[in-house]
Amino acid sequence: MAQTYKVIELVGTSKQSYEDAAASAITEASKTIHDMAWFEVIEQRGRVDDGKVVEFQIKLKVAFKLVR
Repeated sequence: MAQTYKVIELVGTSKQSYEDAAASAITEASKTIHDMAWFEVIEQRGRVDDGKVVEFQIKLKVAFKLVR
């Protein structure tokens, strides 16, 4: 049987790293979205304040299986 997936975009943030930002986005999304299968990093960026990196931001595409 074929499976169908829906793809959405998420943005995660972290004060520590891009990896933490991605994990944060997935963790929060998993509270309401089930059967997530994969993610793809689309974009990485950050915020600078007073010459220091203060936030890491990451945009992800996330796919989850459509279930009837």
